[in-house]
Amino acid sequence: MAPSRDSLTVLVLAAGLGKRMRSARIKILHEVAGRPMAVHVLEAARALRPGRIVTVVGHQSDAVRRALGSLSDEFVLQERQRGTGHAVLAAASLLRRATTLLILSGDVPALRLATLKALVASHRRRRADLTLVTTVVPDPTGYGRIVRGEAGRVLRIVEEGDASRDERRIHEINAGIYCARASALLPEIKRLKPTNSQGEYYLTDAVQRLVARGRKVHAVQVRDAEEVLGVNTRAELARAAQTLYARAAARLQASGVTFLDASRTWVDPRARIGRDSVLYPGVIVEGASALGTGCVVRPGCRLISVVAGRDVEFRDHCLVQESRLGDGASVGPFAHLRSGSVLEADVRVGNFVEVKKSRLGRGTKASHLSYLGDAEIGEGSNIGAGTITCNYDGEKKHPTRLGRGVFIGSDTQLVAPVSLGDGAYVAAGTTVTRDVPAGALAISRCEQKNLDGWVGRRHKRKGRVESQGA
Repeated sequence: MAPSRDSLTVLVLAAGLGKRMRSARIKILHEVAGRPMAVHVLEAARALRPGRIVTVVGHQSDAVRRALGSLSDEFVLQERQRGTGHAVLAAASLLRRATTLLILSGDVPALRLATLKALVASHRRRRADLTLVTTVVPDPTGYGRIVRGEAGRVLRIVEEGDASRDERRIHEINAGIYCARASALLPEIKRLKPTNSQGEYYLTDAVQRLVARGRKVHAVQVRDAEEVLGVNTRAELARAAQTLYARAAARLQASGVTFLDASRTWVDPRARIGRDSVLYPGVIVEGASALGTGCVVRPGCRLISVVAGRDVEFRDHCLVQESRLGDGASVGPFAHLRSGSVLEADVRVGNFVEVKKSRLGRGTKASHLSYLGDAEIGEGSNIGAGTITCNYDGEKKHPTRLGRGVFIGSDTQLVAPVSLGDGAYVAAGTTVTRDVPAGALAISRCEQKNLDGWVGRRHKRKGRVESQGA
């Protein structure tokens, strides 16, 4: 659907490989704070509620389309990457009916929605033909410089390879973010020539052409350079991630969450954590995790898309993936909850216990050294150390079902499919291969035999053999 007369059209440039990343993967698909960097850019753009988002793709275009999905309304292929101006030209046919055009780069993951809103508002308020974003950096090496004239008027943007010695001393740089009147910018894009050291069509040259024609060109300077600097190297990738994690930590701290050391705690910007929760150093919270109030996450824990209630404790060095935990549950230390695990309220999963696609009822305990897979365990049950649900027969997975108040002795194997009724007991060292009725005791031990004097006789035999060998 064509955009309305007053709507905003967003154009995202996402075609370049990014050679300085030294990677076989296109730059914009490298993850920042858990997601491809271009996703952060398009989400900020989508939050503006534009009439349409168009993304220019090139290298690894299929992978980029899959990663961005419905965040972009349309994709256009730039078969040859010959500069930013050439990228805009590739999308020109889709922009013919655009009015206000916002141009973004897919490699600026720290870009804030508030900055985009301020840019568009300033552009419209001034009735400018083009408004660009600039920032000031201590070391401008590698960036296009902003050349200003009388009264601070923007004259042009000069790329470093084409800059004079004096121009290279300028510390105000171009961030590659533009808001333009499409009817003013697109004709100038079509007139661009590759007359520069790189032999490319520079979008920045269109700025100078607009100035030369007496068009209104303004600049919005962003104070926080980290927000608008593109990612071109692995070091910059890490720096962008640090920026997003620091923002997330600051937001959560302001809402009442304690970080013992925010510089060594990494929380996905999408995560929600209740007040009076405490996060220790070395914690990683990924995805859209949601933790209730009063939770404690101790050192070395990694939580991936976890939903937890109130007062849940994750003890040291736990890996918890796509699982749900009820109020007052505790996990660890050194526990692993795999995808599909559900711990109801007050469940305890202890050290070196692995749970996979299982539900543990309220108040159940599995305190030591056990594997529980494809199991349904009723409330108030006790799982002894060394318990294994043998859920895989080499071809298919099978369920294990325990009723309420079941007691499983240590070193027990439950060979699925098998069911145990309410209040059933299983003696230590038992292999359960048949269903156990409610209130019954299952035991499958062989009869114990004690051979009196066996140790002494063995030592005598061993001594004779050794003396003969000598």
